[in-house]
Amino acid sequence: MYLTKEEELILAGEYGYALQKAMEILVALGEIYGADMLIPIKSAQIAGVSYKNIGDAGIEFLQDFVNAGAKVSVYTTLNPAGIGDELFMEKQREILELYKAMGIEITSTCTPYYGANLPKFGDHIAWSESSAVSFANSIIGARTNREGGPSSLAAAIVGKTPNYGLHLEENRKATLIVDVQAKVKSFVDYSFLGYYLGKTLKNDVPYFKGLKPKNADYLKELGASMAATGSIALYHVEGETPEYRGAIDDELEKIQVDDEALNEVKEKYNAEWTDIDVIVIGCPHASIQEIKEVAGLLAMRGKPLKIPLYIMASRTVKFLADSLGYSAIIERYNGRILVDTCLIVSPIEKWYKGVATNSGKASFYFSSAGLNVRLDDIEKIIMGAP
Repeated sequence: MYLTKEEELILAGEYGYALQKAMEILVALGEIYGADMLIPIKSAQIAGVSYKNIGDAGIEFLQDFVNAGAKVSVYTTLNPAGIGDELFMEKQREILELYKAMGIEITSTCTPYYGANLPKFGDHIAWSESSAVSFANSIIGARTNREGGPSSLAAAIVGKTPNYGLHLEENRKATLIVDVQAKVKSFVDYSFLGYYLGKTLKNDVPYFKGLKPKNADYLKELGASMAATGSIALYHVEGETPEYRGAIDDELEKIQVDDEALNEVKEKYNAEWTDIDVIVIGCPHASIQEIKEVAGLLAMRGKPLKIPLYIMASRTVKFLADSLGYSAIIERYNGRILVDTCLIVSPIEKWYKGVATNSGKASFYFSSAGLNVRLDDIEKIIMGAP
């Protein structure tokens, strides 16, 4: 991989240990994937924030960078943190303080694009949260690979990333066509479709025909579910996403998805209400439109939920919800908006036995933790819950 003179000096340690260590990570990654050079990035988004995920080894890794005086050189935000008992929270605060010491915004969200970390079409970025990567690539048209926590941190410190994968035009082309014959209309239908295709396609770049999403939230959920159950980081939807027009060059394989395929997912996550003791919305973190919908449904229901409802959102969206009165309505009916966190990266299995959600991504991770899961539309959840 070609390095400029300055990059060679960084790698040799002339600019200090922190930059050298970060450059070593980037060079190793670039050589593994055959990158020709490093390219500048506009922003970074770092996963590996919850203590549940990174543990004490992760804290030591971050502490080494902080001790070496590491500072990020581009605007950088974090993935959601976890919540837990007193010891867990002590460790979690330590992690956040270490990131803060490196100049990183500790507004912890998987939807940084609802706040200040909003890239433009064509921007090269280094993001590591799978659903955010999918959204940035597919819906915004920015360019990022699905980075790991260490590589996104290294990119944030150096301000560059290896030029390979989805940074290259030729790798952003569709690899197959998905003809959607199934009735995909509601939000949860996009969860079912994404879950099924993530399991089926793995790391393809699908081109969808036959989808007419109501808004970007539906596509956000499609991408999040595909990324959770597979490795899909970019997709195109005919007539909807910004790069669909140039996504097909040659004759491509075509697959069809019918109702029977999606019914497999519906049957998998159909726990009875007697096995559910919490409702979780906002995976990925909820938009203001999603929160407005929940508040309206709760007001229509007219009586408090007997089990708690948690909506996970970014600080930006929570501020809007507070200002518009949605938070007050949600709290009146036994709901609460949680910011900077995610129950997926928290020890939720210690607190509850079953979850109702409208997210395919959440369903995948909650079931992996041993919880009963009911995956359904938010209207059916709110109106059908005890």
